[in-house]
Amino acid sequence: MPKQTVLHNTHGFEVSLGSADILGPSYIKGKGTNFAVYSPDAERVDLCLFDKDENEICRIEMPGKKGRVWHAFVYGVEPGQLYGYRVAGKFNPEHGYFQDEQKLLIDPYAKGLNRALHFKERLYQGDSQYMMPKCIVEDGMGFDWQDAHKPRIPDSDTVLYELHVKGFTKMHPQVADQYKGKYLGIAQPEVIDYLKSLGVTSLQLMPVMAFMSEPRLNDLGLANYWGYNPINFFTPDPRYANEDSTLEFKTMVRELHKNGIEVILDVVFNHSAEGGFDGPVLSFRGFDNRNFYMFEEVHGEKDYSRYVNNTGCGNSINLDNPYVLQLVTQSLRYWVEEMQVDGFRFDLAVSLAREGNDFDNYSAFFKVLFQDPVLSQVKLIAEPWDIGWGGYRLGQFPENWHECNDKFRDTVRGFWRGDHGLIGDLATRLMGSRDVFLKGLRSINTSVNYIAYHDGFTLHDLVCYEQKHNDANGENNRDGHGHNLSANYGIEGPTDDYKINQLRQKQKRNLLATLFLSQGTPHFLAGDEIGRSQLGNNNAYCQDNPISWLNWQLKPEDRKLLEFVKKLIKLRHSSPLLHSLNLADDHYFGKINNHKVNWYKHDGQFMDDAAWQAAHNCSIAVELAWQDYEHDADKDKFLILINADHTDVRFKLPPLPKSQYWSLIFDTSVDDGLATKETKLEAGYWQESHGLSILARRHIPARGRKK
Repeated sequence: MPKQTVLHNTHGFEVSLGSADILGPSYIKGKGTNFAVYSPDAERVDLCLFDKDENEICRIEMPGKKGRVWHAFVYGVEPGQLYGYRVAGKFNPEHGYFQDEQKLLIDPYAKGLNRALHFKERLYQGDSQYMMPKCIVEDGMGFDWQDAHKPRIPDSDTVLYELHVKGFTKMHPQVADQYKGKYLGIAQPEVIDYLKSLGVTSLQLMPVMAFMSEPRLNDLGLANYWGYNPINFFTPDPRYANEDSTLEFKTMVRELHKNGIEVILDVVFNHSAEGGFDGPVLSFRGFDNRNFYMFEEVHGEKDYSRYVNNTGCGNSINLDNPYVLQLVTQSLRYWVEEMQVDGFRFDLAVSLAREGNDFDNYSAFFKVLFQDPVLSQVKLIAEPWDIGWGGYRLGQFPENWHECNDKFRDTVRGFWRGDHGLIGDLATRLMGSRDVFLKGLRSINTSVNYIAYHDGFTLHDLVCYEQKHNDANGENNRDGHGHNLSANYGIEGPTDDYKINQLRQKQKRNLLATLFLSQGTPHFLAGDEIGRSQLGNNNAYCQDNPISWLNWQLKPEDRKLLEFVKKLIKLRHSSPLLHSLNLADDHYFGKINNHKVNWYKHDGQFMDDAAWQAAHNCSIAVELAWQDYEHDADKDKFLILINADHTDVRFKLPPLPKSQYWSLIFDTSVDDGLATKETKLEAGYWQESHGLSILARRHIPARGRKK
């Protein structure tokens, strides 16, 4: 920016008007830093500078105000400078005003914090500067990406793997102590080699934006481990860094990208850590409470003591406000362009698309992302609900979005535990839930299929517990979902009973096989491949301890399950029939429809209405093939046999030409899934109870055929 008239000198820092054009701190090499912050109702905004020991060295009254933005240019402020804001004005909470000079505020556009934010009542009372972390001026320059490029994994090949940065490596025996639980822990070669061997393509990181645990949890001696309580949308949380959270986060992304693995961020733009009416003043509330949050109306007027609560977390962020919408979209662009992430999973995404508190699938938020040249090119995943009015919106997001599909979860869980009347619904889920994500309008990969997510039972606990056991959360087991569709198969929790343990292991393999053999995008919870348990806790959000951390001391059955998962994912990747069917009645990708699906009863006859409607029918066979029978002799053909019944079922196999035969390649009745050798099957195959098998079409070599 051109040289401006110096207005005054404060403690050795020359100050001029600066510019309102770019919110946040903007460093200009060799000159200083421009500061700009949005606060429409403020009477004065002070920029506070601190030394490395967090002693306040000066307080600068910002001289410029353009519209709703206060600004100043401070000469000599270099990267690494610590700062914060104080806002003077009205303090009248009943009317929505929280301008309190005693509260040091985090800049909503800060790109770094010097430490994590922890609420401490004693330090918050009066002047809060000793509780608050300090913002850091960043220059955004100089990181060496070493020619690492974004992998850009096609939707059809994507396998999502959800993990917590801390929990994944906190107990990892091959990660050095200084990296355990850190961004750099994920970047370690041993960890990346594990991810590659597993076959996952995209890490979905649980929230890493700077957050604060709720004061209530502090009182209970607990912490918000999951991180769904943000206080800044640009800063990687310092909890997971040794020194520089931005530098270390970028290093993690770079090393993952070098190895062809994407980074998807779980982001929370629906509420903040400031909570409801009695919550603390930390950032947004102090700058513009009335517009940043949504409020209920009483007799046609806003009641500023009653925050809209579409999330169950005390407040709802108001994306109707253009400055808030700008803040969110600039945050997303920052993570894509500066931090090089590959996409986002939006927590309670319905809240982001509410206008006038009603969900609008043509909302400004959707329009901005659709037209944005940067954000329109990344993976967008919605959690398509919130708890507000009309909050369940599965299947109603724009066509370029993916959506977490709870119908898949519930159907597959219920089917394998033995619930009746689900055979038709199971078939629909296997084929990409086209009843929800309509053919011709949404890609067959739109549905994000999952068995277990961070919120709920782990896969292991799903087959070991019928009831939640959340006593450690301090709420007398009242928290957490009660509709888990789980089973314990005779004994609640761990047991030495051999038969029960064998059945539990098989059911895990059945659930995993159904996940990875279904059309859509598989979402896989870290640790489910090695039998991770949360001891029956289905809401471990506040358990920053071994309940949530991955235990890498594997039992023999855990090692077998790991091998099973590796081979299963490899099988999925091996053929388009198993991850991207293109069927004759689906013209989403034009009219090149190459594949077909046939459904059979166990007697070899095609499924008919009676079979689809039979309440006690728990077995079915599905054939996946190429459409062109005349020229597909060398192409894949699979037959999947599914039997959730308590008894074995003999499947009569669809006939093949004499030069071909069905061969068993995968069976969940086997510990690692793989058949010990390819077996030529004759007319039928006995599928064990609670079992799933995959057969492939093979060819008899010409010299071995009978004449």
